[in-house]
Amino acid sequence: MTSAPGATSGVGGRWSGSGIHETWLRSEALRLLQFFRATVDPGGRFVELDDERRPMPTGCPPATEPRQSLLTVARAVHGYALGELVGVPGSRPIVARGLDVLWTEHRDTVNGGYVEATGSPSATVTTKSAYGHAFVLLAASSGIAAGHDIARALYDDVLRVIGERFWSPEEGASREAFSADWSELEDYRGANSNMHMCEAFLAASDVTGDDELAARALRIAQLLIGDRARGNGWLLPEHYDRSWHPELEYNRDQPDHPFRPYGVTIGHLLEWSRLVLSTWLATGRSDVWLVEAAEALFDRAVALGWDREHGGLAYTVGWDGTPVNDDHYWWPIAEGIGASSYLGELVGGARYEEWYRRFWDFAAEHLIDDERGGWYAQLDVANRRKVHPWYGKPDLYHALQACLLPLAAPAPALAAELRRDAEGRGISGVRG
Repeated sequence: MTSAPGATSGVGGRWSGSGIHETWLRSEALRLLQFFRATVDPGGRFVELDDERRPMPTGCPPATEPRQSLLTVARAVHGYALGELVGVPGSRPIVARGLDVLWTEHRDTVNGGYVEATGSPSATVTTKSAYGHAFVLLAASSGIAAGHDIARALYDDVLRVIGERFWSPEEGASREAFSADWSELEDYRGANSNMHMCEAFLAASDVTGDDELAARALRIAQLLIGDRARGNGWLLPEHYDRSWHPELEYNRDQPDHPFRPYGVTIGHLLEWSRLVLSTWLATGRSDVWLVEAAEALFDRAVALGWDREHGGLAYTVGWDGTPVNDDHYWWPIAEGIGASSYLGELVGGARYEEWYRRFWDFAAEHLIDDERGGWYAQLDVANRRKVHPWYGKPDLYHALQACLLPLAAPAPALAAELRRDAEGRGISGVRG
């Protein structure tokens, strides 16, 4: 039975720093890394997995025919680079294979950039999106942190493409998407793609020491959080026209859209809560409004999103704060774990510890598949399994970070912090 808000009030101490809790986090991270090794099929293709760890024939969300997704490859590279950095055998070959696939299969050697999906001619998707390129930059940055030489060429290339095609200094944010020949596809600007571009810039800056990239991350946070979210009572509009005017009715008829749903995406408020703290760390801890924003976003997310009867977080709420899509997805819980962990470390207070425990209790009770491994992707409001638009267990990225973020010190980027931790332990010598 899921505990109600406040049920953990009065607990002493913190789970973070507890030897048993940290052992549990490491164990779950290892189970996730073991489960998702099957994301590389025997032919070296990257695939999404069903509940039984088998490749889903047409991926997730389902396509009309088999294809390899840029997002799946890039997230696997990032995840297994983290695995490599914490010493999990078998991680390095997956990172190496993924970096090669990004470079040789998804890179457009004629026009530049990285295509969304590869496969047969009819399955190939030649769109070049900010969302996808952000994850390529994240993968390349994590690959550098893990010591892969090929990652630097990928990093240099995708950063150049982002700078030339996506990053708009005038807007202080990224453009959205282009065709294969770099024709802009729509008059749309998205908070989701820019959130991940902020994350990627922070990762790149932390790994390479490029302060200009941290400054870009700050500009995105200033636009979307310091301005748009603050001006809307911390309910972040996700969809905009090319002048960054909010389109509050966008996709009203698609409340279950996997990437562009109508209304306020609760998980993104939590994800931004952690990212603005990472931005604060990356830019010298001088902009105190970022800490204020992190607390405000977290408070709005849990006040409006938490299901007081069943537990779990609603996928979206409307502008009046009531649920629009009350399904319970896996990734908002994972982001709640990361945000409450960072807030507990950097701000302090019993409420963040209470929410940290509550999120993990929900994950353990409803999302983690103890028998087979992995996390269930989607539940209905009563926490019964649901499979539209998400099927199987398609994602390592969110769940693995939920396990590893509390084990590392808060930082601009997890991979760079894990590398610093490994370097701090040092190697005194090797005996033959």
